[in-house]
Amino acid sequence: MHFFRRIWAPLLVCCWVLSAGFSCATGTAKTSPKVTWDYLDVILAKIAPPVFPDKSFDITNFGAVGDGQTKATAAIRAAIEACHAAGGGMVVVPEGQFLTGAIHLLSNVNLHLKEGATLKFSQNPDDYLPLVFTRWEGTELYNYSPFVYAYDQVNIAITGRGTLDGQANAGNWWYWKGEWSRRTWEIGPQNQATSRAILQQMAEDGVPVEERIFGPGHYLRPQFIQFYRCRNILIDGVTIINSPMWIIHPVLSENITIQNVTVNSHGPNNDGCNPESSRNVLIQDSYFDTGDDCIAIKSGRNADGRRLAVPSENIVVRRCTMRAGHGGVVMGSEISGSVRNVFVEDCLMDSPNLQRIIRFKTNSVRGGVIENIFVRNLHVGEVRRAVLYIDFDYEEGDAGEFTPVVRNINIENITSQKSERALYIRAYERSPVTGVHIKNSRFNGVQRGNVLDFVENLTLEEVYINGEPMVNQAKPE
Repeated sequence: MHFFRRIWAPLLVCCWVLSAGFSCATGTAKTSPKVTWDYLDVILAKIAPPVFPDKSFDITNFGAVGDGQTKATAAIRAAIEACHAAGGGMVVVPEGQFLTGAIHLLSNVNLHLKEGATLKFSQNPDDYLPLVFTRWEGTELYNYSPFVYAYDQVNIAITGRGTLDGQANAGNWWYWKGEWSRRTWEIGPQNQATSRAILQQMAEDGVPVEERIFGPGHYLRPQFIQFYRCRNILIDGVTIINSPMWIIHPVLSENITIQNVTVNSHGPNNDGCNPESSRNVLIQDSYFDTGDDCIAIKSGRNADGRRLAVPSENIVVRRCTMRAGHGGVVMGSEISGSVRNVFVEDCLMDSPNLQRIIRFKTNSVRGGVIENIFVRNLHVGEVRRAVLYIDFDYEEGDAGEFTPVVRNINIENITSQKSERALYIRAYERSPVTGVHIKNSRFNGVQRGNVLDFVENLTLEEVYINGEPMVNQAKPE
């Protein structure tokens, strides 16, 4: 397996990247045909959820006890292995509360939680050993297993009307963050800051992934659900609460359907869904109430993102509701492999605790290309900061050699009722945001003027702020 990861996996990734029209050496976008709203139908035609054999494997038949106290990890593993060996089917979690450690899915297995079923994930980090090959904030390493994990599997699902409860709170996983939202958890030995810096430096120095060994003693929190280099994925109907950090995290994967999901988790870095270096992704009819971005599309961080150079592309978000969060639909900040062809439509975003609606966060350390972003038919009640927020000075700011590119942003039929600003765009003089097209939109209850620093080819058609036609310039403070 180590040989495959070191030799063949990068070659397969390069083949994917080249077929996608990106340069494997640089991660920059090649010239591609003009993308319009018509391309949405092309993407949807590529996405189909997996279908499973009509076989069921109830975890209680393998020894699981739904009392919330007896650990069911071994029973769930046995049920998954039996289902996989039989050619696939449904591993059933019946009504009850089942305590478990890491769950590793195998090909052709649908983990199905019946109504009234809860998987309660252990608060003991040892239950997420042995270490697995994973990606943490856009950098590859060996770390604790995500709570639900799959590597190089095909046809996998999590379905049903049950609940996945990570049991994370300020007394266990969350305080590993250290300082969080201007509040201080017990900053001391159990704090990710030192190990996070070590990991990032390893990536910058080109240390082989096999030597990036973390886990115990390093306090890098595991993700909740991570499917790594997988194909044909479905997550449907479940409720997910109380995650250590990122919640739904497909990486280097394709043909993904996430639908009818409820995510309610308010810890640090509790992003709802993070497609990373993945393509052909549909997120629909879902509810996000989170401690960080509701949906954040990513493609690797800095040197490690450029090493793999795999974009996220062909992402569709529709008919979703976003409540609390740093952003509704976000590109970045781990964006070094680029993002393109994102379509967002028919969503409701409304909360005094939702900070931005459409957000781009990057800088010249991240680099990457963000292009072909299409947004329409959004109903925005209250948002704290801005409806469209593009920031080239995120985190490190303009401190690197990899100037980001943002182009072809299309927004139409947006209504908002309350925000600090309508638009906040702050780019670089050497790399302005190009091609922002807004039409048929009304931004009401706006308290301050737009910020438009280094924007070229901004076009407006029937755009109003507080009932007045918007002009192509920033208003004074």
